[in-house]
Amino acid sequence: MSGSWLVTGAGGMLGRDVVARLAGRPTHAADRSALDLTDAAAVRDAVAAARPAVVVNCAAWTAVDDAETREPQALRINGGGAEHLARACAETGALLLHVSTDYVFAGDATTPYPESAPPGPRTAYGRTKLAGERAVRALLPHSGHVVRTAWLYGAGGANFVRTMIRLESAREHLDVVDDQRGQPTWTADLADRLVRLGEAALAGAAPAGYWHGTSSGHGTWCELARETFRLLGADPARVRPTTSAAFARPAPRPAYSVLGHDRWREAGLAPIRHWRAALAEAMPALLAAERAGSAA
Repeated sequence: MSGSWLVTGAGGMLGRDVVARLAGRPTHAADRSALDLTDAAAVRDAVAAARPAVVVNCAAWTAVDDAETREPQALRINGGGAEHLARACAETGALLLHVSTDYVFAGDATTPYPESAPPGPRTAYGRTKLAGERAVRALLPHSGHVVRTAWLYGAGGANFVRTMIRLESAREHLDVVDDQRGQPTWTADLADRLVRLGEAALAGAAPAGYWHGTSSGHGTWCELARETFRLLGADPARVRPTTSAAFARPAPRPAYSVLGHDRWREAGLAPIRHWRAALAEAMPALLAAERAGSAA
């Protein structure tokens, strides 16, 4: 597809994989030091200078617990930053792929949330991300794609899977929550789908609106930890199930974060593969990143 791409939050775990997936294409990679999304003028100038065909917004306040006591600061990035970017895209005609989260839902469902499910966030983080979603959809009704994701892991940053890799060699047993269910999602897989979605949107085959960018299948944190141990050649039984009550956090975690993927199929695009297959492929890169981090 013709036209350049602009990736915000390019220094983060997902942003790095999006930039890597765009290798060989005209791409403007803006990390937090290069572009402050809370600065409306800076955002407008950056988008006007780059003139991208597609903007992928990977920038966000992701400290879920900290947002409980710092909601205004989180809102400036997750809500205001998304609004500034959407407004700049509206002025230049760029498509926007805005990454959001499962936390916009209440997390009390028993079947996968469809893209059209009504939101009901129970945390400050979820509220701030919902504000960003609504700004994107209001300002870009025909060119704003909100892509919700969850349970991300990758080589480019700290995450649950890398923590499990590190702890496997440090502890005989681990107690891991087994009453929260979701879809572990490799950032490389999500990056690939974001690029495919942008291409389809440019071709007129992927309408604006809400999309769910999570792996197929689902599992609990305990099941994810056990699968990580198995891939490491360790005994999965060393991971013992426990409840959320044993790990009380300032922000309540959704008990059920499984998202539906019907819109991908409607657009003729395949949803992301099963999380277990993705984790097996991702493991060498995750191991290498964790070892490099430990040696630093």
